[in-house]
Amino acid sequence: MVFDPAVSLEQTFSPPADSVLWRKDFLMGVATAAYQIEGAATEDGRLPSIWDTFSATPGKVLAGDTGAVACDHYHRWADDVEMMASLNVGAYRLSISWPRVMDAAGRPNEKGIAFYRQLLTALRAKGLKTWVTLYHWDLPQHLEDQGGWVNRATAYRFAEYADLMSRELAGLVDSWGTLNEPWCSAMHGYGTGHHAPGKQDVKLATQAMHHLLLAHGLAVRHLRANDPGSLVGLVTNVGRGTTNGDTDADRHAAWQFELQHNNWIFDPLLKKEYPAALWELWPGAEPAMEQGDFDIIAEPMDFIGINYYFRTNVVSDGANGYREVPLEGVERTQMGWEVYPEGLRHLLVKFHQDYANLPPVYITENGTASDDKVIDGEVNDRARISFLNRHLAAVDAAVKQGVDIRGYFIWSLMDNFEWAFGYERRFGIIHVDYATQKRTPKRSAQLVRQFLAERAAR
Repeated sequence: MVFDPAVSLEQTFSPPADSVLWRKDFLMGVATAAYQIEGAATEDGRLPSIWDTFSATPGKVLAGDTGAVACDHYHRWADDVEMMASLNVGAYRLSISWPRVMDAAGRPNEKGIAFYRQLLTALRAKGLKTWVTLYHWDLPQHLEDQGGWVNRATAYRFAEYADLMSRELAGLVDSWGTLNEPWCSAMHGYGTGHHAPGKQDVKLATQAMHHLLLAHGLAVRHLRANDPGSLVGLVTNVGRGTTNGDTDADRHAAWQFELQHNNWIFDPLLKKEYPAALWELWPGAEPAMEQGDFDIIAEPMDFIGINYYFRTNVVSDGANGYREVPLEGVERTQMGWEVYPEGLRHLLVKFHQDYANLPPVYITENGTASDDKVIDGEVNDRARISFLNRHLAAVDAAVKQGVDIRGYFIWSLMDNFEWAFGYERRFGIIHVDYATQKRTPKRSAQLVRQFLAERAAR
């Protein structure tokens, strides 16, 4: 399914007759995250998060943008649910804002919990499956002040949060995801400093990762006990590493990239160990652990969520690692990321081959940013339609190669606060005018609606 600019938009979003996408049990959904859309940052008892602090720090976020208002979903949620239902999608993946539902002493904030209860109830009433992520990067600032994810105690505070939410919302959630992209939380939060809380030390990053994964395992136990009818899993972002170098060292560099991006998370979850070669890449960065940690981390999951966006081309740095060398003449998104759907197929098949106990897979995020504008009341996001078309074809190809993939979520439902890039980068299939909060379905949304209506009618 290669994109042909000469073909009409309608034809570019029509999967082959034998595609898994036509199966009614193949879940098609859309996704968002709390800090990126909710706004209402100081209302109804919500406490500050690390992203409130980070985005308010000069120079950290493009144009000085913050999530204080975002898409104002906290006030417009009812209309947004109607909008979602109109797309004919089967599920909505959202996250809960931890600082909105608990106070600093760990007590429930009833107003914050009530918001999610009414939202989930409305989604269920519209027939949408509810996919809830407990942690999409918005750690309460008071916990960061005590060390954040570098502090082992944060894992136990997260378990208490998971316990509370799964008791309060039991019966309203179809699927619980513990963490979203622990690689980003650990590496960009504590290693590179690109994300909140902005620390820059790989030793802190590896310790944060260990505590994130420990928090996941502790939370799984509460989720299963309190809401046994729901699926439980974790969402991780994956990276395809390639090289255009021609030496063994360059090929080893590409392997190292995938090791630190993928195996760093998959191995403890599914093999009860960290890959030993990780500490060759990062000498002396082994995290402090306690006996029994891997047994907790490796609690069985009902699914694993895969987020995929692009590949990274690397070569050897001539020492112990690799350096990125962007390829020239390739298609790139507004983020500067290469469009490379083959990387998604490759990784899905590889995980299927490498991990005999790989749980069922859902593509929990996949999408593209483009500089979308409303012209005469319409948004013709041709590049996004092409992107979705080709990546869905890659998912179908992986299914045909034996990978158990059960669903796909488009990132994102609507344009929103794109973390360090603020509001400039637009990932949504719904356009948001941030000055007026007007939502305008893009052409991609119209085609998704049409396809799913046709699938339902078959």
